[in-house]
Amino acid sequence: MDAKNSHVISYGKARIPVYRVYARPLSGIEPIPESPFSGCENILLAFEVDIEVFGNSFLPAYTQGDNTNVVATDSMKNFVLQQALTFEGSTLEEFLVLLGHRFLHTYAQMERLQLTIRELPFTAVSVPQNGQATFGASDRLFSRSHSDFSWASIEFARTDADSVITAHRCGRLGFELFKVTGSAFTHFVRDEYTTLPERVDRPLFIALDVFWKYANAAPLADSQHAHYVPPEQMRDLVQAIHHEFVSESIQHLVYEMGQRILDRFPHIAEISFEAQNRTRDLVVKSSTDERVKVYTDPFPAYGIIKLTLNRDR
Repeated sequence: MDAKNSHVISYGKARIPVYRVYARPLSGIEPIPESPFSGCENILLAFEVDIEVFGNSFLPAYTQGDNTNVVATDSMKNFVLQQALTFEGSTLEEFLVLLGHRFLHTYAQMERLQLTIRELPFTAVSVPQNGQATFGASDRLFSRSHSDFSWASIEFARTDADSVITAHRCGRLGFELFKVTGSAFTHFVRDEYTTLPERVDRPLFIALDVFWKYANAAPLADSQHAHYVPPEQMRDLVQAIHHEFVSESIQHLVYEMGQRILDRFPHIAEISFEAQNRTRDLVVKSSTDERVKVYTDPFPAYGIIKLTLNRDR
C-alpha cells in the first residue's frame, strides 16, 4: 500500500465491562411532574465501555507492521478499569468525560477518540425490612434487568495545551412498550397493495430509542448536576406521554414526545427518536367482552420511524 493514498484508520476495544460498587450517590436532581426520580445511591454502578481511537501516529502499524506507537487494546481495558476505581462522579457521562481527558493526557499517540458507554441495569431486590411485614429495597442485593438502559457517546480531540469535547450524544435505549388501548392508525393511503385494515383503537407495541444533545457540553461533567437530564427522568417522561396521549400513528406519538421533552428540559438542544412498529396480530376475541382479545407475533418485518427535533433559537 502507498502511504500517500488517502486513508481513515481507527482501532479500539469494545464492551469493556465495569462493575463499580459504592460510587458517589447522585443527588441535586430537580424533580419533574412525570417522574419520581430525584437521585440514586449508586451502590452498584455497572456499565460497558467502547473505545475508538483515531490518529496517524499508528499508521505504520497498517503500512509496515510497525507497532511502535500502538497502545495495546488490552492496556486500554486496564486503563478503563483503573480509572473506574478512582472515579469520584455520579453519572455515566461524568465517567466518560474523566476517561476521555485522561486517555489523551496519558497517551500522546492518540489524536482523537470516541468513547461510548452503556448501562448494565440492575435493580435492588425487594426484601423484608428488619423482620417486619414490610418490604423495601435491599442495600446489597441486585437483580440484573434486561429492559431499557442509559447510554452516552462523547468525542474528544487533542489541542495544543489540553483536550476538548467535540461532540456528544446521550440516550435511553431499548424501550419495549405495549399499549393495549389508546392508539389508532387510520386514513392512510389505500391502493391495490394495501391489506392492512384501519384501526381506530389498536394495541400498539413499539421498540424505541431516544437520544438527546445539550446546547453545550457543560452538563456532562457538572458535579452539581444543575442542568443535567437524568436518563431515568427521560424514561419516565416518555412513558407518561405514551400512557396519556391518544396517537394517530407512531409518527404522531414521537412528535408529541419531542415537543414535550423540549418543553420540559430547556437545556436540551436536540431530541431524536428511532422507533420500530412491533404491533401484534389479532388472532381471536371474546364474544362477550370486546376488551378481551388474543394476539400473536406478526410477520417478522417491521416499520421504522425516525424523527429529530432541534430547538428553535
